[in-house]
Amino acid sequence: MVDIGIEPYREITFDADGDADPAERAALTSLDVTDLVMFSHGWNNTPSVATALYAHFFQPFPGLLAASGAPAAQVRLGYAGIVWPSIRFTDEQIPNFPHAVAADPGQGPGLDPATVQALKRTFPGHDESVDQLAALLAQQPDSEDALRHFGELTRQLVAHGDGSASFAADTLDDGPDGAAALLTQDTLGLYREFTLALSDTGMAVEPGPAGPAFSIGDSLKHLWDGAKEVLRQTTYYEMKRRSGKVGQLGLGPLLGELARTRPSMRIHLVGHSQGGRLVAFALKGLPDGARNVKSVTLLEGAFSHYAFAEQLPDGLGGAGALAALQRRVDGPVVSCYSRFDTALGVLYPLASKLACDYQGLLELDRRWWAIGHDGIQSVSPCAELTLAEVLRDGIPDSGCVSVNAEAVVRAGGPPSGAHSDICHPELARVILAAGHIGCV
Repeated sequence: MVDIGIEPYREITFDADGDADPAERAALTSLDVTDLVMFSHGWNNTPSVATALYAHFFQPFPGLLAASGAPAAQVRLGYAGIVWPSIRFTDEQIPNFPHAVAADPGQGPGLDPATVQALKRTFPGHDESVDQLAALLAQQPDSEDALRHFGELTRQLVAHGDGSASFAADTLDDGPDGAAALLTQDTLGLYREFTLALSDTGMAVEPGPAGPAFSIGDSLKHLWDGAKEVLRQTTYYEMKRRSGKVGQLGLGPLLGELARTRPSMRIHLVGHSQGGRLVAFALKGLPDGARNVKSVTLLEGAFSHYAFAEQLPDGLGGAGALAALQRRVDGPVVSCYSRFDTALGVLYPLASKLACDYQGLLELDRRWWAIGHDGIQSVSPCAELTLAEVLRDGIPDSGCVSVNAEAVVRAGGPPSGAHSDICHPELARVILAAGHIGCV
């Protein structure tokens, strides 16, 4: 058993195909609790960082529950950390989280050894390509051929034929493989767009030539910032695919098992970033008739704000990949969002648009926004609340709810901004309110 200083706590580990550790599964089903909060980390975590994050995040819960006056006989709260194989770029910090160590800001756009090893674990069989990518980022040749070769190597990492691309779609008209599509466009133009986007997040990048084209003789070295961000975004798409697969094929059936074996246990799902996508896609794999999921809380969710829509807005075809699945929750589906999250406000919409349509890059429309940027969209009814309103009045008993959490989700540097600024007691109170756990 993992000890995070809060009991009872269990971890449940899934592999890339959604298979859970049998011993951990048995330990989870043996918990004697009335309510179980299950939290999934995002894509930019290692297992050890995820465990430390859970310890930090869950720390306020016992005190908040005690302060609510809920009788111990009525509420026995348990905690579970979902661990899934994601990748961590170690140059991003988690605000207010002492276990996160940022890379040396002076190292430039290169890859530190931990990130190189993480890439090799994520893309087995591509060690040589990863080493070449790291060498190119370290050297930053002022060469168009080198930049294009970097794109070819990156494309090799995400070339899949295993049928898992379907798990990457957030809306039913998404392309089948966003990462591959991202890399079919003009390489230099692609790097330039991401270099410009990084500057919009407040990240200092080497200035390059103005205008849409590069004339002969211009230095290309400034594009390596954008090249590294393209690599980061392609790993993001790999994790997007994986989070959907683990949620639908792994967590969803496990929740069905808990509904059979522990029918009185109330489940409260929580997910950060891609972990929000994982717990949301678990609803897709939840067996018919299972009604044990009592709330879902998404913290800066890194997937489409149209995911739950039964019909996309005018001009857009299809529906959300999770259309109407909020009805499988016997309680509310809550999306906490913040405008200070530049990962979702700047980089995510650009990457999402590039994955399907390379025209009009700088005229990003609402189609490409994330659920953690402006909440749940094109679902009616959907309550729109501020964090102060939630803390004062609580959360509706059911349906979709969007919560503007920018009052606390606001710290963090470039390029991700406040994307990981989630360790706040106020957000713990949102989760307790969503699940109607105690009288918080």
